[in-house]
Amino acid sequence: MVRVPDPPEALAIARGAAAAAVTLLQGARGHITQVREKTTVHDLVTEWDTRAEATIIAELARACPGVPVLAEEGGGNAPAGGARWVVDPIDGTINFIHGVPFYGVSIALEVAGEPVAGVVAAPALGWEFAAAKTLGATLNGEPLAVSGTTELARALLASGFPYHRARSEQNFAEWAEMLRRAGACRRFGAASLDLCMVAAGWLDGYWEYDLKAWDMAAGIICIREAGGRVTQVLPNGPTVASNGAIHEELVHALSLAR
Repeated sequence: MVRVPDPPEALAIARGAAAAAVTLLQGARGHITQVREKTTVHDLVTEWDTRAEATIIAELARACPGVPVLAEEGGGNAPAGGARWVVDPIDGTINFIHGVPFYGVSIALEVAGEPVAGVVAAPALGWEFAAAKTLGATLNGEPLAVSGTTELARALLASGFPYHRARSEQNFAEWAEMLRRAGACRRFGAASLDLCMVAAGWLDGYWEYDLKAWDMAAGIICIREAGGRVTQVLPNGPTVASNGAIHEELVHALSLAR
């Protein structure tokens, strides 16, 4: 029988694997030589994505043998339901390719479909967001808490846009609605870090369509442990994260744009 680590041990394992990937990626600047499209011209992968993924999977297998992995670049395809590691080796690959420092390494352990521990590291920014169930969330070891903003009109929000922009859920109507209703809106280009900025209280809310497990598993546990909330608006609707205080108002405002 495969032994599944408890949340504190899983967090330590995820941190070790993320640190190995960060070390690898710190040598990437100026050395990106292979860029290819996956599904569209907006969905790209580099040799560093696959190298970082292989590094993470090797570290997880060494520290936690037998627990399956779901990884964005195909290094593992474990189904939901049991215990699994969920890995995004570079979230924000387009930023990474262009030299924008806002990209992250995201690793989480899910049990029965829910993240119980996770790490999001930003190699170029020196950030390590980490959380485990009932243990709270931290940034570089310091405790995190969501913001106290109580009104959407005063909230700073972030969002992102799907790769397949010919589809009806393009998020353009929601973006326009939030520009009118919220205090301000931003688009950074890395979902895992957007979620962690909600956990840190830097953002009051965030929404996005078409997120995959590897985009959000680690960020979700960080938000929950920092006192925030994450839900999905209707089937096929956006994932919505917030400090909790503006959540219902944000969800309602998004529903008006659909």
